[in-house]
Amino acid sequence: MRLFGPLHLALLAGIVLAAVSLVALCRARPPARRPIRLALGWGLALNELAWWGFRYGREGIHLRNLPLQLCDVTLWATVLGCVTLYAPFVEFSYFAGMAGSAMALLTPDLWTPWPSYPALYFFAAHGGIVTGAAVLVFGGEARLRAGAMWRAYGMLLGYAAAVGAVNAVCGTNFMYLCRKPANRSLLDALGPWPVYLASGAVLALAMFWLLGLAARLRSEPRP
Repeated sequence: MRLFGPLHLALLAGIVLAAVSLVALCRARPPARRPIRLALGWGLALNELAWWGFRYGREGIHLRNLPLQLCDVTLWATVLGCVTLYAPFVEFSYFAGMAGSAMALLTPDLWTPWPSYPALYFFAAHGGIVTGAAVLVFGGEARLRAGAMWRAYGMLLGYAAAVGAVNAVCGTNFMYLCRKPANRSLLDALGPWPVYLASGAVLALAMFWLLGLAARLRSEPRP
């Protein structure tokens, strides 16, 4: 898939259209919010379990393919946020999930060419995280608490530290903390290792702030 080629742009547009349409439906018809968020939550969970069956049935389970990437964690936070509305899950899904999945969708690190199942799964999973988080926060089903941005950022840093320890002990590269992905990505613009780690932390905070601002503006009553 060519980066920002016609296919990539069409997929991005489809995800944005789905998210905007579901958010609009939730805001226009409040009784639809619960079935929509539950359908998104259970749909994401089933999609992920099907992927695990496909991947581990072929590769087996070993240290390097454990679901410890950031998007693995934010996916389950989105599932639990959609199903339970528990505030910490919603907050982490919105900030870390929205920011991380948006970056992944803009610079996809695909293992196999489109339209293979792994490529389809990649866009379904990351697009589902973005859509689920948008429905929860912008659709009016969940409201972010005061300090949500800082809590989510602290959780992100804590998880990165834990994963970094796993990488150091086991020689893995979860969250791309040890080296950049093989395909082009935003990390290419953030400097060499380990500079891109600090740059990425600053960029993540800036993105969290913008997401927090968007949530506040969206929740303000109209004059």
